[in-house]
This record gives sequence, structure tokens and C-alpha cells, in this order.
Amino acid sequence: MTLKVELKPGERIVIGRSVVTNGAARTQLLIDGGDPVLRERDILQERDADTPAKRIYYTVQMMYMAGSIEKVSKIYSALTRDAVKAAPSMLPLIDRINNHVLTGALYKALREARSLVAHEKGIFEHAERSAGVRADGANDG
Repeated sequence: MTLKVELKPGERIVIGRSVVTNGAARTQLLIDGGDPVLRERDILQERDADTPAKRIYYTVQMMYMAGSIEKVSKIYSALTRDAVKAAPSMLPLIDRINNHVLTGALYKALREARSLVAHEKGIFEHAERSAGVRADGANDG
């Protein structure tokens, strides 16, 4: 199956273990093969995995890039278990991620993990509004 990717000028993409940087013009790539492909905007750096959902996303990203769940499966299990304990509303999304992981559909798991991060952001925003605290830490009241 061929993957069609359009890159903006200067945009980077990871294909397998290689980073490809686009030149000055918009480019369209047609990629055949089974290597993992991630756009720069979809890559989460380890230092930025600073919330439970982002740590899950990062772990799934590592699974996807490695093409295997073996090395991080215990970490992933602990992270998902802790996230559901802290925020039970995450369970449906984590169940979908788990199903994709267990069937080897790691890119689909990564997409679901992106939804989990968005869900978590909504939880944090709701908590901030409920507490009357702005995102910058100042009180509204």
C-alpha cells in the first residue's frame, strides 16, 4: 500500500530510522514499504511527555517506531492502569488503544493515543475552570 505525504517547505518526516527534511518547496512523497512513518508534528519528544496521557502517547510512539510492543509493554500497562485510576473517563479511549496494540495496529493505536491527549487536556481545562485558576497559575477571583 502506498502512503501519500505532502510536506511543507522545511518540514521533517521520520521514515523508519531516517529523518527526511524537505527543501524550500512543497513536496509530495509516495512511500511504499512497511517502515513506520511519522510527521514531525506528530512526534512527541520524551522531555515533553509530562502528563499521563502524553506518557502513554510517547510509549505507543516508541512501540510504533520499533514495530514491537515487547520492550515497553510493562511500562505501557502500568501507565494505562494508573491513568484509568486517576481519570476513569479515559477508559474507553484506553480500551481502543489496547485493542489496536494487541492486534498490532500500532499506527491506529498512536492515533487513538492522540485522542487521549486531547481528552486529558479537556479534563485539565475543566479542572482549571472549576477551581477558578487560569492556565498561567493566577487566580481569576
